[in-house]
Parts: sequence; structure tokens; C-alpha cells
Amino acid sequence: MKKSIFILGIVAVLFSSCNDFIEEESKSFVEADETYKTASGFQLLVNTNYAWLKGIYGGDPWLFVAGTDMYAEGRTAEPAGLSQYSQLIPSAEGVDQLYTSCYQLIQSVNKTVYFSTVTEQNANVPIMVGEARFLRANAYFLLVQTYGGVPIVTENFTLPVLQFDRNTDEEVYDFIISELESSLASVGTSSYSSSGKVNKKAVNDLLAKVYLTRGYETFGKPTDFATAAAYADAAIAGQSLTIPYGQLFTPTTDLNAETIFSVQYDPASTATSPTTLGNKQFYYFSSYLGGSESGAPLRSYNLCPTDYALGLFEKGDARWNATFMTEILELKQGDKITLYYPYYRNPGDANLKVRHFYAPKWFTATDKTEWMTANAGRLSNTFVYHDWGTYGAAYTLIKNIDAQTIPVKKFDDPNPSTPSSTGPVSTRDIITARLGETYLVAAEAYLKAGDAGTGLQRLNVVRARAGVADATAAEFNIDYILDERGREMLGEYTRWFDLKRTGKLVERTVLHNYRITSASNFNGNNGQQKILRPIPQIVIDLNQNKNFPQNPAY
Repeated sequence: MKKSIFILGIVAVLFSSCNDFIEEESKSFVEADETYKTASGFQLLVNTNYAWLKGIYGGDPWLFVAGTDMYAEGRTAEPAGLSQYSQLIPSAEGVDQLYTSCYQLIQSVNKTVYFSTVTEQNANVPIMVGEARFLRANAYFLLVQTYGGVPIVTENFTLPVLQFDRNTDEEVYDFIISELESSLASVGTSSYSSSGKVNKKAVNDLLAKVYLTRGYETFGKPTDFATAAAYADAAIAGQSLTIPYGQLFTPTTDLNAETIFSVQYDPASTATSPTTLGNKQFYYFSSYLGGSESGAPLRSYNLCPTDYALGLFEKGDARWNATFMTEILELKQGDKITLYYPYYRNPGDANLKVRHFYAPKWFTATDKTEWMTANAGRLSNTFVYHDWGTYGAAYTLIKNIDAQTIPVKKFDDPNPSTPSSTGPVSTRDIITARLGETYLVAAEAYLKAGDAGTGLQRLNVVRARAGVADATAAEFNIDYILDERGREMLGEYTRWFDLKRTGKLVERTVLHNYRITSASNFNGNNGQQKILRPIPQIVIDLNQNKNFPQNPAY
């Protein structure tokens, strides 16, 4: 391995973990090295690896979903470089977040691997090391997709290292696969919903995604797509999609039988630092709803669904009503009016009224008349009917008021542990891998491997659960898969990676994101396009090895 980096400023803060199986314990006044040599101390160290996931996924999700075909600004600005590309430079806002947080986790895993050889040995040590290697591989997978080749770090540094070399992206992929193969051989098989720990299903799922992504690269192997399909099927393991889509994201059911891996939270975990130990996923993908003054959840009014995203759904698709809050309810109790939350907290209350309704794409004039007639007794005095085409992200340029963009409800936290005055804080889990996506990974892998028939079968399993007709062989291509991923996974943290992987980032953002008006937005230096994000400027500045190359577009 090449000499590697330990970014300055990384502090070994042990986050409070979320569930009992990764609960941490204070070891005040005990030397850390001695603690980690005990079985209980080593378990605490492994728990820390899981806790670092909060830094990767729990904050602003710009690097996962901004600047894509499905989400664009409402009236709140997004970081211009990441959302529009023309202003993307190494010092741009948000560029360093993923780089820093991934290396924080990587260093924690490096410490785990080191202490695994000197700690008190038992049958669980190899299993825990396998879990840690999975987490390190996942961090590198995020890094290599985002920045290209990065330094491969395996040493347990105890002092800052200020000189490092950059590995190639091919070397990073080889390392990821090696890590996951080692992990697969040692992790357990307990269901994730019961253990909450990395298991063989999770490793198979990530291996499928890694091989699928490498298959598109110039250095990919001819067998990568077929290998990806095999790993996806191993992760599926014959499991059907039996949970109704509307129940997949019901609050309190984040750990369900289809969840493969997630970042876990618990209300108690936010007590010491609410604004850093919770997460922000519920905060985005909507307009501002009135916030604390109306009792509504605090929302950002950016990463709003585009007209393209909203138009993906057809009549009868269960994912429409399960994904979006198509009616915003109000409840008047005395002089107090509460918006939005009564949907969860006061179902069946005779005093509930409809403040906003967002008509789906398939509504005709007749449908509108019928809906208004059927719901006449439910309408608020300030009711607003939003016609199709008047509540996507771009429409805020025409009408810039609260509740103008349809809210995504699948990540709602109806009982947040802190008041909205604290800021955007949720303790719902962030699901990073689930079975429905694995079917779509298999569909794409089989298509690229030349077996479109099997790929279509995998995709239609997802559509069958949604209650819509099978896709046909004539329709089945990469664009259709991206559309299906949009329907199935709206708001989940994959879209930028999906477009980058498939080579569709420029084409689709220019078509569907009103902030990206031309392919020239992606023009960078040296005739290169800004597909990879730049290596953060702080990383370049801290490195005393001045031969470390920046990505060519910058």
C-alpha cells in the first residue's frame, strides 16, 4: 500500500450509539489502549465504527443527491458548486464533507483492525473485524465514486501524517473488493432486523453494487456485470418483496425485514448534542411548511422534487401516496391551528381539515371536479388546490410561498426528540440498503451482462409490489431502470451515484433540472467535464507532498 493520509483535526470522539447492541460505555481515566485490549473495550471500539456513519450520512446530503435530475432548489439556495457545477471548485461549500467523514470512519476501522490482534481473543473478534472491514469498504466506495482515486489508508496512526500519495481508482476498487471478500468470509448471518449488525446479506449487496459500478469503468473487467448479478441474487436469496410499500418507511419500522443496512438512531442518543447526533434526512425534499409557528415540521425548501421526478408515477402506483404527503391537514383546537403533524397524531379526528391538495399528473378536469365534490366537507377555509405542474421545484420561481412544493413524507419524524427551535433533528434511521433496491441492482447488472430477460424479471418484481403493470422488453433499458429507481427510491441517498455510474449525469440534469441549463455547466479545465468532484482544497493544502494531483477538470 502507498503512504496514506490521516487528516488533521480528526478527533476520536465516541458518539453515543443508537441501539443496545452498539451501546457505548464511558471508561473515564482508563488508558484507551489498555481498554481496547479487553473484550468489552474492543466491543466499544467496534461500536465507534458504526457511530461514525452518522457523520457520513446524517448531515447535509448535497454530495448524494444535489445537482441531479430529481431534485432542485426551491426558494432556499443549495451550495451552487454541487447543485449547478459551473461554480464547482476545490474550495466550494460541501466538497470536503464526505472526504473528511469517510476518513474519520476509516481511521476508526484501522484502529479496530490493529487492536484485533492484541485484544483478548474470543470467537466474536473475527466477526467484528469483518463488520469493520465492510464499513471501511463502504467508505472507500463512496470516496472513489465521488473523487476518483484516493489514498488507501490501512495504518493505525497515532500522530498526524502530513505526506501522502494518491492511489488510482482501479487500485481503490481492488482494495474494496478485497475488503468485502474478507468481510463476507467472517461476518454472521443473523437477520439485520434482529441484530442490527453487518451480515452476509449486506456484504453481498455491497459487492453487487461495487462490481456493477466498476463494470462501467474503463478498467472494469468483462465479467463485472455478471458477477454483480450473482452477488445481487445472493443478497436477495429468494426473499420476496412482501411488505407493502407504504409500510417500508412508516415511522418506528425502519428495522424491517427488507432493510439490509442502515444508520441507526435512538431518541436518547440526541440528548447530549441534539444538532450533531440526530440527522437531517426528514428536513429536505419539501417546501417550507410554516415551521414552529404552525406546529409543522421544520423544512428547508431545497432539494425539492423536480417536475420530472413528480411525473414518474402513474395512476395506481402505491409509491405515489406512500412517498408524498398529497394532502396537508390542519387541526384547529381553540385558537391554535396545527399543520401537517395531525396526519400522524390525530387520525380520524372529526375536526381535521384539508389545507392543501396536490393533484397527481393523471388527474383530468373531471377528476378534479369529482375530488372537490367528494371532499367538500373536509376543506379548510384557506384550502388550496394545487394543479399538476404548479408544485415542482421550478414553480417556486413563479409562486414563492410556503407549502408550494409537495412534501416528501417517507422520512417524516412525527415525534422528534427536540423542538424545531433546536434545528433539523431526527432520530429515525437512514436506510442505506434495502431489498427493493437490490432487485433493481440485479436488473441493471443482468441487462449490462447481456441477459435482459432475467433483468426484466427482477425489475418487474419491484413494479408488482407497487401495483403497476409489468415493464415490457421493448421498454427495458438503462433509462427505464433509472426511472424505476426514481419511483422506488425518491429521496434516498443514491441519485447522484446512479447518474454518474450510468454516464447519464450531464444528459439528465440538463433535461430535468431547471438550474442546469446547458452541458456547458460541466465544462472544466483541460477540456474535462466536472463529473468527479474535486479533491477538497484543505486536503491539498495540508499535504506536504506537493506531487499529489488534483482531478483534471479542476
